[in-house]
Amino acid sequence: MTPPRSTRDLPDEPVTDRARRPGGRSATVRRRVLDATLAQLVQHGYDSLSIDVVAERSGVHRTTVYRRWRDVGGLLADVLNEAADDAWLPPDTGTLEGDLVAVNREICTALTDEPVTVALIAASFRSGQAAEALRAFWTERYDRCAGLVRRAVERGEIPAGTDAYRLLIAATAPLYHELVLLRSAADARLPEIAARGAATAARAGAFTTR
Repeated sequence: MTPPRSTRDLPDEPVTDRARRPGGRSATVRRRVLDATLAQLVQHGYDSLSIDVVAERSGVHRTTVYRRWRDVGGLLADVLNEAADDAWLPPDTGTLEGDLVAVNREICTALTDEPVTVALIAASFRSGQAAEALRAFWTERYDRCAGLVRRAVERGEIPAGTDAYRLLIAATAPLYHELVLLRSAADARLPEIAARGAATAARAGAFTTR
């Protein structure tokens, strides 16, 4: 259940190359503006974001940025909406615990190696639009991960009626608690420990609906 992240290199300088417009002018403008938003957020923090700063950094006219995104909340919401528009699916290792470990390792990588992930999470506490977009992102990610719980039920690993959402929260929450809230140093054992605990509880029926 990968958190919001960027697979693109964030530009250090304003983007001014207008020669190529893959996907049309509108798509190119959106790409430049969202890249500039992410770069500014990661490098200088939420308080540095503004329509003027993003317009200058992206090389897109301020009027265009304002007309399409209106404010910083709109920019961040679009960044998160784009992050959700990918083909990611949870791993299928053949066991519930293996699947949860694999998901947790991806989360740990995103939270420790990709500064944009934590920057977007932090920004959601400052912007109502970003918070709503982040909730939609997580909802969609949990929906995708429900498949690994369904497979575990079909294999007979855990009881029928296991609540996928509660199980996934139990498996992943320790990572966010340690790495985001407490800012603890990354522990290579954490993904496995959290996954094993959740899988053990699931097998005992801790997450079944009654």
